[in-house]
Amino acid sequence: MMTVTDGKRVSIEYTVTLEDQTQVDTNVGGAPLTYTQGEQQVLPALQKKIVGLAAGESTQAVLSPDEAYGAVNPNAFQAVDKNRISEEAQKVGTQLETKDASGRTQHPRVHHIEENTVVLDFNHPLAGKTLTVDVKVLEVEESSS
Repeated sequence: MMTVTDGKRVSIEYTVTLEDQTQVDTNVGGAPLTYTQGEQQVLPALQKKIVGLAAGESTQAVLSPDEAYGAVNPNAFQAVDKNRISEEAQKVGTQLETKDASGRTQHPRVHHIEENTVVLDFNHPLAGKTLTVDVKVLEVEESSS
């Protein structure tokens, strides 16, 4: 039976939860996530955890912030003039879409609102969080690339 090793095409189903058991992502019941093992298409710490598993096998990975989306970067907060944010978007937690200087799309969230400014958080929404990822390997095959 073929097992997960670098270069193999792997299909998985997964559920991601936070320490308080809040589910933040899942593809169970939907399309599987298919990637090539070892090509950094999913979190490296998660890839390490499933090495050696075969189709039908499951595991659970507890990923620290450093293994997942990193610590919260205090330099990733930016205050912008309230006039630059629509009134309906001026709510804590609202995710915005902006472009950086190079034209890349970014998705900051409204962190808090001050008298004349809105403070945006450009950190990944899961930065600073410990994640528990329940994974089931659905298929392992030779990569066509």
